[in-house]
Amino acid sequence: MANRLTRIYTRTGDDGTTGLSDGSRVAKDALRVEAMGAVDELNSSIGVLLAEDLPDPVRTCLIDVQHDLFDLGGELSLPGHAVIADAHVTRLETALDDFNGNLPALKDFILPGGSRAAALAHVARTVCRRAERRAVTLSQQEAVAAPALHYLNRLSDLLFVLARVLNRHAGGCDVLWQQGKNR
Repeated sequence: MANRLTRIYTRTGDDGTTGLSDGSRVAKDALRVEAMGAVDELNSSIGVLLAEDLPDPVRTCLIDVQHDLFDLGGELSLPGHAVIADAHVTRLETALDDFNGNLPALKDFILPGGSRAAALAHVARTVCRRAERRAVTLSQQEAVAAPALHYLNRLSDLLFVLARVLNRHAGGCDVLWQQGKNR
């Protein structure tokens, strides 16, 4: 960090604005700030998931993702700056293939649930989808590097697969949707 945080509050945001990394100030509800906030919320959601008992490969993968998400937040806070690259997306695709390769093929839709860890992975997946939507909305107004959008898209897929992995780790299986169950 270039500047050490010696005081957490600055009062500079009391007027409803926040500072970006380039020194500019924007409204706290600006599209860029919404995208940054959604990525921060996603990172926190993954932090909650990491508080669970997880297999080491899943834990390692999610810790790497947390670092990527912090980088992505930094990217979003500095207009025109790109940190997330195609290599980050490729790393997620490799993890997806590795984790998914050990799972039975899906024949039905699954419900978000099962073990606590799997349910938390599903929550993180939905938060990821929201972050992706916010980033896409921002990209329609301002420049957002394509790998950042691709990363969020792959990450939601990875979190879906990890939920399936975590249900098996807990000794369970997927919770299958039963169409028309309550008719």
